[in-house]
Amino acid sequence: MSSGHDLKPPREPKFPTHNAPRVWFLSCANSPIGISLCRHLLAHGDHVVAGVMAAEFEQEEDRSADFKEFLEEVGAQQDKETWRARLRVVALDVRIMAQCQSAVAEAVRSFGRIDILFCCHSEVVVGTVEELSQHKALTVSVFETVFFGPVNIIKSILPIFRASKNGHIVVVTAISGHLGTPGLSMYCASQWAIEGYCDSLAYEIAPFNIKLSIVQPNMEVNVLTHKITSAPPMSAYAEDTNPAPLSRNIMSGLLDRLEGSAEPTTGDQLHSNEVTSLYPPLSKAMKERLVAETVHAVAAIGGHDNPPARHIVGFEAVTTVKEKLKTVSEELEDFVECSMAVDIEKDEGTSTSAPTHVPIPG
Repeated sequence: MSSGHDLKPPREPKFPTHNAPRVWFLSCANSPIGISLCRHLLAHGDHVVAGVMAAEFEQEEDRSADFKEFLEEVGAQQDKETWRARLRVVALDVRIMAQCQSAVAEAVRSFGRIDILFCCHSEVVVGTVEELSQHKALTVSVFETVFFGPVNIIKSILPIFRASKNGHIVVVTAISGHLGTPGLSMYCASQWAIEGYCDSLAYEIAPFNIKLSIVQPNMEVNVLTHKITSAPPMSAYAEDTNPAPLSRNIMSGLLDRLEGSAEPTTGDQLHSNEVTSLYPPLSKAMKERLVAETVHAVAAIGGHDNPPARHIVGFEAVTTVKEKLKTVSEELEDFVECSMAVDIEKDEGTSTSAPTHVPIPG
């Protein structure tokens, strides 16, 4: 047996080879996963159109700091044939259809085509169904970002893909696209919605040689790398009166324990009596570690001739989905058992079936 000193470092994921550089359109490039993917793709020789929401970039200094640093890194390149020539940054708010169409047009003008669309929008809204029922605007906001935003950019790019008879749409969701989570009802609902939309769309666009892949990382990738908005809590759902493991309490404890957290009481903001929004205070290194596996997975499957329709990233995600499948199997068994309460028999001389009439006592 080898000692711990003999253990080899993790193998570096390798990109698949391609006949020509690919053109990527990232609709949320200033997110941690977007920044990391931009860096990997440019290093690989691909072209990147980076969509950035102008208001967030200008007004959220902490949120935009990493992307500004990335742009400085690009600008420092001495060889013009490297990163600078293969990157275009475009203003893009996916909630506005006109901006989506304009950004797509700019991408085609710059590089002549688009090969891969990558969507990784997320906005987590924390609150029970009752708590959120008093704040309709929060429900509208999460659906505009998580569902209607990707729908808008997909609709804008489909004519380009159809005309070229080629294209690949990659959408990041989460395991919450399969599982309901207490305290994240509207977030889960928006994830289920976009997955249902994509599953249906995949059949419609297949004849045009347009592919669609859903990538499901661990929930933490979306939750901890995007804005979290919390509705004011109701006393009925407090820990001392309600034993349900609400996401508010879990996230609050996690935020307070994050490495590099600027404020030890960040999690307390989720218990405010007012609507509160925050970005998890992760260090740059922590963000990179958090999204690394998902970034490598997206870069590897993007543009493949036969990509997976659904790719689950991470051991925990696989385990969770297996548990969900186990639950579904048990529900199906219960359904079959209940259905057997009515016996079905075939009538003699016919091919039809009719239920047996069971006499009712009394």
